[in-house]
Amino acid sequence: MNLTTDKQVQNANKPGRYSVGITGLHLRVVTSNKKYWVLRYAIQKKRFDLALGKYPAVSLAEARKKAIEAQDSIRNGINPIQPKPDNLSKTTKPKFKDFALRCIEEKKGEWRNLKHADQWIYTLEAFAFPTIGNKYLDEINTNDVLAVLEPIWKTRTHTAMRLRGRLEWIFGSATTRGLRDGMNPAVWRGHLMTVLPSPNKIAKTKHHNALGYKDLFHFIRELRNRNCLSALALEFTILTASRTGEVIKAKRHEVIENIWTIPGERMKAGKEHRVPIVSRAMDILKIAQYSDPDSEYLFSNNGRPLSSNAMLQLAKHINPDITVHGFRSTFRTWSEEETIHPDSLAKSSLAHTIRDKVDAAYNRGDLFKKRLNLMNEWASFCESNQHNIIEIKAA
Repeated sequence: MNLTTDKQVQNANKPGRYSVGITGLHLRVVTSNKKYWVLRYAIQKKRFDLALGKYPAVSLAEARKKAIEAQDSIRNGINPIQPKPDNLSKTTKPKFKDFALRCIEEKKGEWRNLKHADQWIYTLEAFAFPTIGNKYLDEINTNDVLAVLEPIWKTRTHTAMRLRGRLEWIFGSATTRGLRDGMNPAVWRGHLMTVLPSPNKIAKTKHHNALGYKDLFHFIRELRNRNCLSALALEFTILTASRTGEVIKAKRHEVIENIWTIPGERMKAGKEHRVPIVSRAMDILKIAQYSDPDSEYLFSNNGRPLSSNAMLQLAKHINPDITVHGFRSTFRTWSEEETIHPDSLAKSSLAHTIRDKVDAAYNRGDLFKKRLNLMNEWASFCESNQHNIIEIKAA
């Protein structure tokens, strides 16, 4: 969608990225109250995202003007987000907030998903900036870091752990640039670990709730009673043992015959993954295409892909105790307990990274034919009622 007026920008409330008439310039909508101008460009095949400000503080006209000025610099061989020596010298003595935001801007180039930048900014704005945001980098010590972390260390442990790692990276960057001296106040090993309780002792890992595989038949039957797109997408997700993001962003050109090739940028491991599509899954794709024939996506309404929460909401409506991601665990447990296939085949089907470097070096194929056999067995199991058959003998 191309936004051409301030009124359209003001009314753009659905999360996403919108073009505004200048190549590379987009309005990123996080929520109706969080809208940001971003200029995307590439230098030497490396992609960058330059933040141009928040709307409405920066208007559409101002964003366009900034984008044109930045593009002029790019054409002259200047990368606008590269730090200027004067801005990062010792004489400027930057404050933590200013330097942290600059670090995030530089780090964006290595992130495939801009969501990571939002997560960094959120944790810093919510927990760090109120305490140390206006302090100079070289004045911040361990007590300051503890003042940030201790209030949330036991109650929001996972968030606090991520925040600590981000603080360590920012302080490390400041030290490298000569803006700080001495020990990194956010480092864990041998430092904060002697003061803060171990995260493993106070926060238990929470796994995605999964449906028992013996209950899957009835769940699938319930799905097929729902005449909606999210039911089709969820059954397809179960049959392919895929992740939500892989499915809702899947495009029709990625499917050739019975092979769905997911590009690396949509995979968690960053590597292309081929998925065997069984007969029932192919039927689902035909039904979905019939309902929206001109769309580029596998599952869409009026050309717009299914929302990220649609399948989860449907799954919880049927069973409040499960998640979509949990069906991958259902598949894994079924494979281990009901088949004679090696564990490595299930891992390959789930596109799990092989952690053992020796195994990874020798296992360079994707085991597609064997995985196709496994997924056919999985589809047959989903169709069967073998755990709920009552045999009635003749009198």
